[in-house]
Amino acid sequence: MSSSNGNGNGNGHGQPAVIGPEFVPDEAMMTRMAAEALRSAALPAMAPEAVTAPAGGGAEALTRAFIGQGSPFSAPPLPPPPDLSRLLSGLHIPGEWTGPISSPEESVLAGAPVQATDPAAWRNDFPALHQQVHGKDLVWLDNAATTQKPQSVIDAISAYYEQDNSNVHRAAHALAGRATDAYESGRKAVADFIGASSPDEIVIVRGTTEAINLVAQTYGRQEVGPGDEIVLTMLEHHANIVPWQMLARETGARIRVVPMTDRGELRLEEYEKLLNPRVKIVGLTQVSNALGTVVPVPLMTAMAHRYGAVVVVDGAQAVSHFPVNVAAMDADFYAISGHKLFGPTGVGALYGKKSLLDAMPPWQGGGSMIKDVTFEHTVYNEAPEKFEAGTPIIAGAAGLAAAIDYLNAIGMEHVAEHEQMLTAYATQALAQVPGLRMIGTAPGKIGVLSFVADWMDTEDVGAFLDQEGIAVRAGHHCAQPCLRALGLEATVRPSLALYNTTGDVDALVAALHKARRAGA
Repeated sequence: MSSSNGNGNGNGHGQPAVIGPEFVPDEAMMTRMAAEALRSAALPAMAPEAVTAPAGGGAEALTRAFIGQGSPFSAPPLPPPPDLSRLLSGLHIPGEWTGPISSPEESVLAGAPVQATDPAAWRNDFPALHQQVHGKDLVWLDNAATTQKPQSVIDAISAYYEQDNSNVHRAAHALAGRATDAYESGRKAVADFIGASSPDEIVIVRGTTEAINLVAQTYGRQEVGPGDEIVLTMLEHHANIVPWQMLARETGARIRVVPMTDRGELRLEEYEKLLNPRVKIVGLTQVSNALGTVVPVPLMTAMAHRYGAVVVVDGAQAVSHFPVNVAAMDADFYAISGHKLFGPTGVGALYGKKSLLDAMPPWQGGGSMIKDVTFEHTVYNEAPEKFEAGTPIIAGAAGLAAAIDYLNAIGMEHVAEHEQMLTAYATQALAQVPGLRMIGTAPGKIGVLSFVADWMDTEDVGAFLDQEGIAVRAGHHCAQPCLRALGLEATVRPSLALYNTTGDVDALVAALHKARRAGA
């Protein structure tokens, strides 16, 4: 369990926001803006000229140019055209209630679990969920840290070691051929899953952290110099902060940060003010791991490209929750971790536009990333192989392919539909616990349910829930700048995934009432 200093209760603002059917107008607009993360799954990439601001410039002018509306900066993008509306007719965005009853409040109060799609069959596919902890049935609500693995993923990893164990490429025997096929299946599965134009745009790495470090130490060293700027947001995980700090110290560049509101929404008008020709890199999380905020990446990417900046997107918390299309959002780099995608630990992927990968130098030397070696000179392989020195993560890639196959069989639209219902249900249920305050209340957020309680320290809450068989995270969640901007050092963070149910939420709420009585 993560450690932290202080009781984590801080001096945040306001009451928990209700993610339900009735928003005030500005919240509704921000919800639809957050929904770009879903709609980008089908939107075409925009040409640079499409985001050129009209005379007068500024954030509002650029926004009107991008979204086609003469409204304040918080206005949403235009609704999709009719054919796209039909395509997405069954896809409900986060923050919209889709249950068959009138409201999520009615569901909670009536005690009648209602689900947009029935996850019971999915839940049965995950062996680790069917165990007891401290004599209680396990309720796994630590999904933002790591997800459990379906049996098909476990079987794919076992099959590699039982039947196909070999190094990849170049060998003349059958096992090497099968191992190579298993490894390359992971690359192709990722490319198809996130909308890359080719498997050649996918580098297999250990996870999001390694992917961002790779970009920082190759593209960053090559393109960033003294006086240049790197723009990050207050929502970033440490993995999208520390590598850029290291690069800035090495090169003499400067890091600038997009602030956020007390609800966890980025201040986009301030983001626009930070952009200028000195900005070389913009680092964005697509979904905050600490607050659940969904960031309007397509819009922010278009704004950054207007100034010539390259955008690096941390997609670790996004790809397991809703459809993602990197070409549609026009991301330059996009990083994911397998273990947050129901796949193995120690494997992930970096998407990079082919032109960028081709121009970047390798960052590690050794076998596999070369074409020819002499003591005087080495000829490097082409991308993506030139970034994969040594024996790669073969079993991990096979397991990642199996995880993506599993999600494709369900359909990410169904995952999104179920989770947005469950987020609404959980938000309403947690609001009924006296002395509990939700942290991160941006409209359209996905299923991260961070909170603090005035009757118990955050770590003590986490320990109490563990004794009830409920696994949550309690700490700073590797997002200290984000929490400190809200006056906090720690939160309790239940987080949802496709296999969670209203029963899990009910168990959490019952345990919190019990903890409150114990702490009173």
